[in-house]
Amino acid sequence: MGRRGFLAGAASVAAATALPLGLGAGSAAAAAGARPNILVILTDDQPKQTEWATPKTVDWLVGHGVRFTSGHVTTPLCAPSRSSIFSGKYAHHHGVRDNGHPYNLDQHDTIQRALRQAGYRTGLFGKYLNAWQPADNPPHFEEWLLSDPVVYNDGQYNDNGTVHTIPGYSTSVIRDRALAFLDKAATDTRPWFAFVAPKAPHAPNTPEPKYADTTVPVWNGRPSVDEADRSDKPAWIQNSTGTLATGRQVRANQLRTLLSVDDAVQAIHDRLAALGQLQNTLVVYLGDNGYTWADHGWSKKSVPYLPSVEVPFYVSWPAGGLGAGSPADHRIVANIDIAPTVLEAAGITPDWAVDGHSLLGPYSRDHLLVEWWEQGPHQAGSPHTWSSYLSRTEQYTEYYKLHTDADGLPVGTGEVAFREYYDLDADPYQLVNKLYQATPAQEQALGVPALAATLNAERTA
Repeated sequence: MGRRGFLAGAASVAAATALPLGLGAGSAAAAAGARPNILVILTDDQPKQTEWATPKTVDWLVGHGVRFTSGHVTTPLCAPSRSSIFSGKYAHHHGVRDNGHPYNLDQHDTIQRALRQAGYRTGLFGKYLNAWQPADNPPHFEEWLLSDPVVYNDGQYNDNGTVHTIPGYSTSVIRDRALAFLDKAATDTRPWFAFVAPKAPHAPNTPEPKYADTTVPVWNGRPSVDEADRSDKPAWIQNSTGTLATGRQVRANQLRTLLSVDDAVQAIHDRLAALGQLQNTLVVYLGDNGYTWADHGWSKKSVPYLPSVEVPFYVSWPAGGLGAGSPADHRIVANIDIAPTVLEAAGITPDWAVDGHSLLGPYSRDHLLVEWWEQGPHQAGSPHTWSSYLSRTEQYTEYYKLHTDADGLPVGTGEVAFREYYDLDADPYQLVNKLYQATPAQEQALGVPALAATLNAERTA
């Protein structure tokens, strides 16, 4: 369904709220003195096919919002993806290319800075950026409970400037602090921005005791799991050892940890309802990257295959027309679109360049740039740095002899080390790399020269 169909489906809600959806709804709300609250819920390593574990989340944010069926991240790695959410920029623009250099992010170019400057109360609860020093306070947040590292029980937190251990299961600890932040809305009339980021379902994906033995639905894998012939894949994929049993175990552990996230989301929903703030709160829910369940033998992220880059992606804002079970939106959307969406809803024009586009308007892209950098010199078993042209029907990927140096900057020859092309209509599980042993004439027929030129222009812009 295109944007026109989505708008028609939401017309009754838009009329009731007098906000012209897609035509400056956020600006209209701000002008009327009703700037929305902003809630971003970001899970860690949550792939797309996990809705079994989050029924209450889906009931709220899809039943009273919209599911973006083609949700992606532009870099399938934690810190770069989170920096793209905060800034609306591709990683090659915001500078956080790997998990080791969070301080490369220009904190001026973030939604938390813009919102706080515009009078919003801002709070961060959970995981921030990988390799961020726990004693360093996160800029432009008025309140925070910053967790580090990925520990599910009795973790260490920067608690509004004091680093200490807080007993309890991390998802519950984060939930309770987020609820306390929301409760202040009863006496503080400022609109607020809350970034709620539980560790789940990141490894070691330790479930809450009450869910430790929960039976999950049987999963028999995808055709890409236990792929019989990987000779057309890069060396690190040919040598990967994941099996269906591996994928099943990772999936089960992820689902069990997400059950507690679902409980936390329901608690947040109930608190917003009690505060009378459900209608005019813009809620965005997504994962910071996907995860493969032994697809092509790979049981991680960081690769251009769809399970690694696709994520659940929900948005609800009833007062802005995104509510009442809005029709699914099938546009290609990404984490870089969150910042422009938030800013438009708040009536703020960004004073920095963004790469994404507001989801409140009609913009629809026909493809997306996805990129990833290898941190440090190339290691056997690790992907080379890569960039990818991804559309609904095809994907073209180039791997380069590049890596990030001690400052997080790309170094190397830039030589193309490997290439892949997949016809996603005929081969959605990416089993047949059509560039493997392809002739120049076959590449031309696939349109590879044009794709390569587009990819090069976008990744170097």
